[in-house]
Amino acid sequence: MKKQTQAIHTRFQRRDAYDALSMPVYHTAAYEFDNAESMSDAFCGRTDSPDYSRVMNPTVTFFENKVRSLTGAAEVIALNSGMAAISNTLFSVAAAGRNIVTSRHLFGNTYALITGTLPRFGVSPRLCDLTDIQAVESAVDRDTCCIYLEIITNPQMEVADLQALSLIARRKGIPLIADTTLIPFTEFSSHSLGVDIEVVSSTKYLSGGATSIGGLVMDYGTCPGFGRRMRTEMLLNLGAYMTPHVAYMQTIGLETLEARYRVQSGNAAVVAERLRTFPDVRHVNYVGLEDNPYYALAQRQFGSTAGAMITMELESREACISFINRLKLIRRATNLFDNKTLAIHPASTIFGLFTDAQRREMDVRDTTIRLSIGLEDTDDLLEDIGQALGYGSYGNNH
Repeated sequence: MKKQTQAIHTRFQRRDAYDALSMPVYHTAAYEFDNAESMSDAFCGRTDSPDYSRVMNPTVTFFENKVRSLTGAAEVIALNSGMAAISNTLFSVAAAGRNIVTSRHLFGNTYALITGTLPRFGVSPRLCDLTDIQAVESAVDRDTCCIYLEIITNPQMEVADLQALSLIARRKGIPLIADTTLIPFTEFSSHSLGVDIEVVSSTKYLSGGATSIGGLVMDYGTCPGFGRRMRTEMLLNLGAYMTPHVAYMQTIGLETLEARYRVQSGNAAVVAERLRTFPDVRHVNYVGLEDNPYYALAQRQFGSTAGAMITMELESREACISFINRLKLIRRATNLFDNKTLAIHPASTIFGLFTDAQRREMDVRDTTIRLSIGLEDTDDLLEDIGQALGYGSYGNNH
């Protein structure tokens, strides 16, 4: 089956008692067993029967199974946020005395986790330019536990060569871990590019209009013991498993992902191209533009679409704040890939608690606006952007 069909027609683990077409929401904490032996088998992982909803729930398992069928992953684990997916994954591979090779170009909380939280547990960051393969090779040593990256960085929109990084990871015997949130896993195969473990904020494209918070970890079976450690240690000891109601909503969102993504990515391409004609927009960053420095690599890795996130540069921080305050249709909000188009000034919000020096190191500029493009008509979006820049009806007439 094609992926869109798979997303809709994955079978339940067990036939529903009432033959429901949608997987029911199993709002229960625990499950009854026929005897002590079957209870022991469930708790010790010898059967696929759920034992306790902090570790396994039928509604969540169904969502995981859908993702597994779409990605070909050996194991999929659903968690209660994208950050939970990242932190649980890194706790699974790291240990005191080890280091993580990664970039300064990371989402704010991921950067804070790797450079602030994990060092308190004896795990150190090795920050380098992941687009410089020699620099990565030099940064990896015998204490490195993984190479970690975002496939398109947020908000810098940098793209690294996954296959080149995977060759280093293979030689060094460590996993390549990639946050693939910005391009849906239905559009490309990260594992075929050498990714061992994939993490996703399912809050974004999957949830179907920002209905819920969630995260996914896809284990491709090339990192020995990782999947077992996630199931028997992280879920049991850290307690970040996805809730059944969120799994239900994100299962429904997954069924419409392909249709929504095609519109959103198409809208983003139109808006990005048109934004370059606005006099006060100094630069537009979108990897789907043919003159973008990462265009060819992004096309090779991710296919013909480039996601639905755009950044644009204005003259100053003050111009950015004024622009955001004047928006009428586009919503002032964080998050990505809502059905609605969203605008945010990353430097004063997502990265607002970092120092000026830290933001400079991360290439987070005061002059950057981040746009998450939604499902609206592009003429209406451009009209709103135009009036927020002071052009009146510029968006429709230019």
